[in-house]
Amino acid sequence: MSGPKALIPIGQQHRRKTVWLAVLFVLITIAGLTYVKWWPYYGKALSAAAERSIGTSILDAGRSAGTPSLQAAWEYALLYFKAVWKAAVLGILLGTLLQSMLPSQWLLKVLGKTTFGSTAAGGLAALPGMMCSCCAAPVAIGMRKQKVSTGAALAFWIGNPTLNPAVLVFMTFVLSWKFTLLRLFFGILLTFGVSYLANRFADPKAVADLHSVEASERDQAAEPWWKRWVSNMASMLLKVIPAYVLAVLILGALQVWMFPHLGETAGNDLIMIFFFAVMGMLFVIPTAAEIPIIQSFMAFGLGTGPAAALLLTLPAISLPSLLMLRKSFPAKVLGFVILSVVALGILCGIAGMLVL
Repeated sequence: MSGPKALIPIGQQHRRKTVWLAVLFVLITIAGLTYVKWWPYYGKALSAAAERSIGTSILDAGRSAGTPSLQAAWEYALLYFKAVWKAAVLGILLGTLLQSMLPSQWLLKVLGKTTFGSTAAGGLAALPGMMCSCCAAPVAIGMRKQKVSTGAALAFWIGNPTLNPAVLVFMTFVLSWKFTLLRLFFGILLTFGVSYLANRFADPKAVADLHSVEASERDQAAEPWWKRWVSNMASMLLKVIPAYVLAVLILGALQVWMFPHLGETAGNDLIMIFFFAVMGMLFVIPTAAEIPIIQSFMAFGLGTGPAAALLLTLPAISLPSLLMLRKSFPAKVLGFVILSVVALGILCGIAGMLVL
């Protein structure tokens, strides 16, 4: 047949473009996680096995004055952001690229339902990420912008810090396998159970309709993906990051009240467990920082009960990450998560008091 080659149908062009963008997103994700998380954590695991330590407590910064101060806020923020900035940049990059490069209809087929299956898929997707709650928050924001269900997005957000495989390995070497089992048991309850139940506090009408999403994406097909990415990045930087930075500074200033100096009177009692469950839920730390914090506190006399409460609540969520996600989830959902983290932290503390 003579003449120019037949043009590729518009629908087929769009499908090819979508596949290539998805492949590019996966490659960026693998490269980023290898550089920021997987390779550094391999070396850290070897160090933890050899030295039974992964460093000093980050709470040593700014505590000498004994009262909240701008200096304490600044010193803690410097230490914190020095530890997390690479992961934070990666989280923002992946969260905005997810909105721009992956089609919602693909995500919704796996993560768009209020079933336990979607929640489980979100939690399992968190395991390779190994991010802290604040670094995982931009990705959860992107998932919610793509109409992923409440349960699946929450499981991804909470599962990243709570079920981090590398942290579980560090914990076994530095603390003990009993601490690891406690963290794993209550982490599974929090990641999969609480996230699934949180679907009941979300608006049923907010569940995305696949057909309407497909129609919307066809309308947007003509717009270059990079324009959407620039818009999403600007929105993230202007609306999300300032609250994150401010909250870190405030918590850095208040850390001396939230985690007072311990003496011989610090031991195993319910008041201490409750106190540290609440403080751990609010405070913000880099990935795995709960391990040297607990190690340091126990050396100064903290009992295994309050230590076990911190084991769960310190990494699970934080005030900065909650502020970052305040527009992505209904207030009732976030309130339920806060209460659940504190409640499970108290139960973990009681279990730690009894078995550790």
